Amino acid sequence: MKVLVTGGAGFIGSHVSDEFLRAGHEVIALDNMSSGKRENLDPKVRLVELDIRSPEAAALIRSERPQVICHLAAQMDVRRSVEDPRFDADANILGMLNLLEAARASGVKKVIFSSTGGAIYGEQDVFPAPESHPTRPVSPYGVSKAAGELYLGYYRAQYGLSYVALRYANVYGPRQNPHGEAGVVAIFSQRLIAGRECAIYGDGGQTRDFVFGPDVARANLLAVEKDYVGAVNIGTGVETDINRLYALLAGAAGADSRAQHAPGKPGEQRRSCIDASLARKVLGWEPSVGLAEGLRRTLEYFRSVSQGTSRAAG
Repeated sequence: MKVLVTGGAGFIGSHVSDEFLRAGHEVIALDNMSSGKRENLDPKVRLVELDIRSPEAAALIRSERPQVICHLAAQMDVRRSVEDPRFDADANILGMLNLLEAARASGVKKVIFSSTGGAIYGEQDVFPAPESHPTRPVSPYGVSKAAGELYLGYYRAQYGLSYVALRYANVYGPRQNPHGEAGVVAIFSQRLIAGRECAIYGDGGQTRDFVFGPDVARANLLAVEKDYVGAVNIGTGVETDINRLYALLAGAAGADSRAQHAPGKPGEQRRSCIDASLARKVLGWEPSVGLAEGLRRTLEYFRSVSQGTSRAAG
């Protein structure tokens, strides 16, 4: 089977590319390389450097005619979406529509969409949140992901294009970009290894559901193999506050310095945690790597980056 992975040279996308390659599929990674890296990819993955908003990206889908598109390319920074909602919508909504129009005209069978299980629910009524929880995003990023799911529903109804929207919790792990994607685990890991001070925005009591990147990649493969259509949460169901996260990372890194606190950022919710029981039922997926082990592997990766062996560690 031929699989096109948008954002395929990025953090999550490269793990998804690995997963499909190991399963014996042909993988094409489409990436504009704004945060992706060639070294993230197995040499067997064909990399095409294009922006998802471009006519050339649509032409690639029409010429290659993949059976499946795993759509991970996105503007992923919640804070940037608050600062520039139009840029967020341009990348996350118009870019996706460019791909969907090409997909439905090219016989693509299924789209696996990387949605969000944190930002899409907003301030939650229950913890962990199931897929039936109201979607009340408090950032343009969350709004754009909710819009993406609605468009997928339209393309399913109008054209029969099958899809699964994977609502990720806070994904972390090897290959995460500590700059472009602003992942807190990556930022802390890099700075701790370098012996630099870390900053926690707000009081650090805000919670997130942290899920390991390779586990998320496995969910993409399962979503292709199963017949389920719709949204499904991919998380652990466990809340961890940022103060606790820092303490775990600092301990694993052997650092004894305390983090400094800075003013909180707009557009970020206080608590976030999602229920993944539906994923177990319809995909046969559940997380296999716990937080302590995942943080250890992530720190190992950032150590290897400083030594020039990042692909082997990823």
